[in-house]
Amino acid sequence: MKKLLTLILALLAAVSSGGAAAGIATCTGKFPNPITDICWSCILPLSIGNATVGNFGGQEDSPNDVPAMCSCIVNPTIGISVGFWEPARHVEAVRKPFCLVSLGGLDLDPGIPAPEGARFTRSEGDGDGQSFYQAHFYMNPVMFYLDVVTDFPCLEHGSFDVAYMTEVDPLWNDDELTLILNPDAILFANPIAIAACAADCVAATTGFGITEMFWCAGCQGGLYPLDGHVQYHMGGVRTASLIAQRLTAKMHRELIAWGWHGKDGLCGPYYEPVMDKRFYKTQLTYPIPNTGKESGKCCQPFGRTTVTWGAGKEYPIRGEDFAFMLFRKRNCCVGY
Repeated sequence: MKKLLTLILALLAAVSSGGAAAGIATCTGKFPNPITDICWSCILPLSIGNATVGNFGGQEDSPNDVPAMCSCIVNPTIGISVGFWEPARHVEAVRKPFCLVSLGGLDLDPGIPAPEGARFTRSEGDGDGQSFYQAHFYMNPVMFYLDVVTDFPCLEHGSFDVAYMTEVDPLWNDDELTLILNPDAILFANPIAIAACAADCVAATTGFGITEMFWCAGCQGGLYPLDGHVQYHMGGVRTASLIAQRLTAKMHRELIAWGWHGKDGLCGPYYEPVMDKRFYKTQLTYPIPNTGKESGKCCQPFGRTTVTWGAGKEYPIRGEDFAFMLFRKRNCCVGY
């Protein structure tokens, strides 16, 4: 009798542990609350020409190499050039394919096979395993659809929408196939090029990354390959930050994301196949929004170390998928 009871308990434990393991890649999420989950101080600093006219909490700003006076031929305009950081895109890294974390955990699985996110351990080396995530890119011009500023011509029009899903992209799961998009990765797949990224890490932690080191993702390591495979998994927040930067760079390479900054952006967007990381800032919105209430500084340039802001932002099961608000630098010519 005692043996039978032991066997039953063992079977129940196995079923229970198996169910928990199977439920790890569940689809959960939350639509970002524009009032409580978005750090609006990230739109700062404001600038006119190359002069800063408004800031709060010491928010960083990228170069404003634009004249104070400007003119546009398309939609003829003569006015002044203004600069700000526009919250217009959203990116997320997820374990379960077709799980839309930023749409409240909507499972949009159409039955198309796609690899699930995972962490892989190794018996050799220092024990740091690899990882893989799926990722999604959203259109999210939140300032426009909330009418935060009325009659302002520099805001992108639109609504919250899914722009890109890596589950249907064969390049996202194959390091060799993705070379179609970034053959230049071969030049930087060596220890010297990766070691040089330490300088980019220092620069991103004190300000913005080094634009000439476009193959680096700051303290997150190498930007290439532009897919979901991460060589060293050093925590969910750090890895998700790298995935967010990779997907944004991939969108630029595929001409889905454009440049909106500098002199060329005063009259509208332009093609920028090589992303300039100095003109993006990210804010974690899920699982725990980084609102920076204690310091007023909640946005991080691409490549900044997660040691200073990522602690306590990840928790087991429901808190292992991540979403970021992307603030892009916008320079615009505003007519009189």
